Amino acid sequence: MQRMQMFVGGEWVDSSDGEVMTSIDPATREPLVEVPSGTAEDVDRAVTAARQAFESTAWTDMLPAERGRMLNRLALSIRENAEELSRLETLDAGKPLAQSRADVEVAARYCEYYAGVADKLLGETIPVRPDMLDYTLREPLGVTAHIVPWNYPLQIAMRGIAPALATGNAVVLKPADETPVTALKVAELIEKLDLSAGLVSIVTGTGARVGAALAGHPGVDHVTFTGSVPTGITVMQTAARNVTPVTLELGGKSPNIVFADADLEEAADWVVRAIIQNAGQTCSAGSRLLVERCIHEEFVARVVERMEGLTLGAGIDDPDVGPIVSQKQLDTIMAYMEIARNDGVTVRTGGKSPSSAALSKGFFFEPTVLDGLTSDHRLAREEIFGPVLSVIEFETTAQAVQIANDTEYGLITGVWTTNINKALWLADRIRVGQVYINNYGAGGGVELPFGGHGKSGFGREKGLEALRGYTQLKNVAVKIKPNA
Repeated sequence: MQRMQMFVGGEWVDSSDGEVMTSIDPATREPLVEVPSGTAEDVDRAVTAARQAFESTAWTDMLPAERGRMLNRLALSIRENAEELSRLETLDAGKPLAQSRADVEVAARYCEYYAGVADKLLGETIPVRPDMLDYTLREPLGVTAHIVPWNYPLQIAMRGIAPALATGNAVVLKPADETPVTALKVAELIEKLDLSAGLVSIVTGTGARVGAALAGHPGVDHVTFTGSVPTGITVMQTAARNVTPVTLELGGKSPNIVFADADLEEAADWVVRAIIQNAGQTCSAGSRLLVERCIHEEFVARVVERMEGLTLGAGIDDPDVGPIVSQKQLDTIMAYMEIARNDGVTVRTGGKSPSSAALSKGFFFEPTVLDGLTSDHRLAREEIFGPVLSVIEFETTAQAVQIANDTEYGLITGVWTTNINKALWLADRIRVGQVYINNYGAGGGVELPFGGHGKSGFGREKGLEALRGYTQLKNVAVKIKPNA
């Protein structure tokens, strides 16, 4: 088992009290790496170093174009170490190797994308009157805190680090307790960029010891959190004590809406992909299937057939579906299956852990289809966060909209129909942050603004919209005196 340190103020250090925690391989339950379990003292050191780095002339005098070149160098370094990062991501998080490789490429793309806009943070001139020049500036906030979940450790870390640095901020990042490895590996790559010490710090530890201290630190100017609704509420309440703004990207219960006139083969393929990616442990997973009643049986049969043809296994062997990240998350999924059994819900396939001896050591769960649900059932409303698809019938387009919106969440919707008028009508009425027509992006590329309505959170990440969260607007008004 490897021992790693955290990266604080430009130094590799243990926690202030010497405590450690162990990350395990979810495919085998075997220890993978031991990392420091940070403290509030460690957070304070990281934030203090970040403030000093942010205010240093080396950073404030750096040309925006040079910040862009720095991020491009980081993108190149990530790609040069792509295979190592992919394997570590798979061993730490459990996801299939192909998905980890895709995540590493997306991490590099975040650096490239925001490198390209570092010198294009434009203000505006505002016409007031002839003797007044009024203009706006976009300035960095200062120290930005990033609390990252366990399902996409590397990708989401870079989703925050890249735009924060591009806009001139300093960064303190807390990886999830379950998956700290790739963030620390990226810190090794960042160290080689020869940045001001403290410009990027990675503090490992639990939510109680590190997350709470980071969200509540008076030296933090913005908090970006991705994770569960209850934890997001706690983060927001904690940050509010210092009037610190937050960006929250929380849960989802996203639907794929399939009409009879859709390309059913393609739709079935995408419905399955949308729920099995990362074993369904994705906030934007297509966890609800809304299917037109006249094709219900035909279409669900297609989905079930595809589900039953999937391979399960250790992520390092690159199966279709890897393990659940932890015993705790597996227990959560199993508790929902108990609800399904007690309520007489039809389980078309899956619904249990596999019996194979080869998979008995890991946290595996079979891809599952729950049929015959109504939109008011818990399994159709609550985020299970596993490879579990809840099927609901509808008859009319208006009913499809009503069911799609009958949730506390509002992250993504997929619409499957060859009638573009119907698709656009739906897109206009469904309360979500992203609508995909005849595809399902599960968050989409780095260019697409991503965020939700309701308990899916607020604020937007990705794309140019993310820059608003990492900058503040200043207005300057200049009185122009007429020539004497």
